[in-house]
Amino acid sequence: MLHYLDPKADVVFKKIFGEHPKLLISFLNAILPLPLDRPIVSLEYLSNEQSPKIPTLKKTIADVKCKDSSGRYFIVEMQIDWIDSFKQRLLFESGQAFVKQLEKGEDYHFLQPVYGVALLATSFDGSEHWYHHYQLINVTKPTVEIIEHLQLVFIELKKFPVSSQTEKRLRLLWLRFLREINHKTKEVSSDLLEVPEISQAIELAQESAYNAAELNSYEDYWSAVSTEKSLMSGKFREGEASGFQKGREEERRSVAREMKKQGIAISLIAACTGLSEEVIQFL
Repeated sequence: MLHYLDPKADVVFKKIFGEHPKLLISFLNAILPLPLDRPIVSLEYLSNEQSPKIPTLKKTIADVKCKDSSGRYFIVEMQIDWIDSFKQRLLFESGQAFVKQLEKGEDYHFLQPVYGVALLATSFDGSEHWYHHYQLINVTKPTVEIIEHLQLVFIELKKFPVSSQTEKRLRLLWLRFLREINHKTKEVSSDLLEVPEISQAIELAQESAYNAAELNSYEDYWSAVSTEKSLMSGKFREGEASGFQKGREEERRSVAREMKKQGIAISLIAACTGLSEEVIQFL
């Protein structure tokens, strides 16, 4: 039986999309809102050195940067757990790519569009929508005046429908690949194998395609995910406890205010609420 690795993990994601431009071209043409007459034809990989670091989950983001033959930039990130700062990170990276296109003195009309793509293994939006497309518009004429040069796309892998009459078939198949292939996979859907690029990506997700060092990196990645999830969970519980304490404090102050209005002695209010007499004096 074939054993598969999860393509959402850093080492697998980069082997598939960071080393095989043909696969990344198929993927981006399928998922991005590109003009029908301007598909991606060829790609050049770019350095990730300028990626901003997020204090939490800094080890659990897989990303690939590239530029196509017409000069458009594409930043693709695979994110296991959602935190709000991801929006700022992707906007920062996309903005950096946009600004750095021009040398000093060059005309602004040379600027090409930049697309930032975030693939999310967890949900960040409570709605039924799973494909979130952001771009600059005139808020009074949103369908007429659009600035297309900076666009962000967030895709929630957990929420997209497996079959849809309105969605592009290739888009859904690529997203199914990311959602369905993992260490639990025993049988691969024939729908996925029918697409040559996805079939190749599935082969690259097989455990046998990785050497010992890469497999160690794969295990380290999931260990980092588990560790950082625990850290985030601990911070959330700390926040809950802090919020609870603040709520209790405000409740005691509210009771003390009412007791003061009724002329009850401060010493008695202090005994009933647990607040100090000095605090009650200033309420």
